[in-house]
Amino acid sequence: MQIIEIILIAIGLSFDTFAVSISAGLTNNSIKFKQAIKVAFVFAFFQALMPFLGWLGGSQIEEFITAIDHWIAFGLLTLIGIKMVLDSFKKREEKQFNTTKISVLIGAGIATSIDALIVGVSFAFIDFNIIHSVLIIGFTTFLVAMIGMLFGKQANNKFGKRFEILGGIILFAIGLKILIEHLIQ
Repeated sequence: MQIIEIILIAIGLSFDTFAVSISAGLTNNSIKFKQAIKVAFVFAFFQALMPFLGWLGGSQIEEFITAIDHWIAFGLLTLIGIKMVLDSFKKREEKQFNTTKISVLIGAGIATSIDALIVGVSFAFIDFNIIHSVLIIGFTTFLVAMIGMLFGKQANNKFGKRFEILGGIILFAIGLKILIEHLIQ
């Protein structure tokens, strides 16, 4: 897997974080830089941890499913993409959270990174460096969360839905690319 694909996966995975961060900025217009750093760090931590955990689990079963690994990667990325698109139609109130409560923040961090766990399982079937990947995913998520909170403080909520849909489409496209590459070989 090339670095560009990992960056695209990181961007695709971080769109739900972006939407939640926009909501955090909208609901807490007085959020300070130090608080925003904390929020972004929690999102980045879980978004980087989950693919690693998924990769560990997927690596344990890789030898048993090598013949169909491209179908699994395609299926998982497609399902996540579809889920992201469907979740984008949820009401804004369902996505808001209080960034001052650490329990709510950790819950939101885990909730926005469940898809990254599943992506991590598909990573086990692709030849690449997992450490580089989780670092890129974590860094990207941190930046996206910071930008999302800033954007939310300064804008209305009309773009959050579109970004989640775009993230889902990107994940589906990457899954399709993996499938096509294996079928052509």
